[in-house]
Amino acid sequence: MNFSTSPATPQSVHRLHDEASGLDGVIVLHSTRLGPAAGGCRLWRYDEVSAATRDAMRLAEGMAYKNALADLPLGGGKAVLRLPEGPFDRQRLFAAFGRAVAKLGGDYVTAEDVGTTVADMHTVSEHCSFVAGLEPKVGMPGGDPSPWTALGTLLSMREAARRHGCSSLKGLTVAVQGLGNVGSHLCALLHEEGARLVVADMRANFADHVAARFGAAVVAPDEIISARCDIFAPCALGGVIDAKSVMLLRARIVCGAANNILATDEDGDRLADCGVLYAPDYVVNAGGIINVAAEYLGWSAQEAESRVRQTGARLGEVLDHACALAVPPHRAANALARERIAGLATLPQAAGAA
Repeated sequence: MNFSTSPATPQSVHRLHDEASGLDGVIVLHSTRLGPAAGGCRLWRYDEVSAATRDAMRLAEGMAYKNALADLPLGGGKAVLRLPEGPFDRQRLFAAFGRAVAKLGGDYVTAEDVGTTVADMHTVSEHCSFVAGLEPKVGMPGGDPSPWTALGTLLSMREAARRHGCSSLKGLTVAVQGLGNVGSHLCALLHEEGARLVVADMRANFADHVAARFGAAVVAPDEIISARCDIFAPCALGGVIDAKSVMLLRARIVCGAANNILATDEDGDRLADCGVLYAPDYVVNAGGIINVAAEYLGWSAQEAESRVRQTGARLGEVLDHACALAVPPHRAANALARERIAGLATLPQAAGAA
């Protein structure tokens, strides 16, 4: 999906600014047609609030599509906050953010995302109830959603590999770009599957740690895109597949946990033209938001896990739809998501889904 150049017009954009706490950013509600706009809160360094707004618009649109195809009763939204320059009081900042979320009256449900933590969401919860990603209660979902995102990504890789005639991931080489919470969890799961790992991260100590634990080969961050592998798994920030990187790619499959992997829709077309199977990111990485939704909506941990474990099957349905329409997978996923939001189509629920 292309959210980088011309994201669709959102339902609403809410500017956040509180000089006393350092809060500076936006909340974007892309759609509340299917339910409250759900999506995490990102804290990142942006030179201007306009850049944070553009990112939030892309991410909110992606969340709307992700939630729709995961069959969740939620719309799509995102909060993007600018990381203050210099020292700041983190609790004070997230208290101000919690008050801002409260003013939306439940139209937006937040959770952790890049740059934010369970502790941050606990601070938010002291000022509003429209928050998930808190410490889990016994038998209930909650906490860091990263392991669930990683699990859904692994299951998607299995499905994508099956489309290439591989019965398992054992012996396949997976190049993982980005070793944060999701990327490191994914490496652990891939190691258990018997996959060979090639990894890269801007933080050399993270890459060295993963290499020591799982016998991974480490390459420089600017070399991971051209690493010889079966599956390329972007797990950092988005926009890594563009006109230049498509020409460097040596993988047969692109399947990762990052949001907005494609810089443009045309780059997804380029992958298809090169015979590379692209697993649409917002289908692949839905495990985290499923866990968040389960926590917020009061589902059991068992139901949350059952839904996450259908991620590969949901990807299979999207890939089947792409074949039937003779279009690349990202375009099939986009069309299905838009139809779902408009109430025009229902993606068949995989057998065994809760």
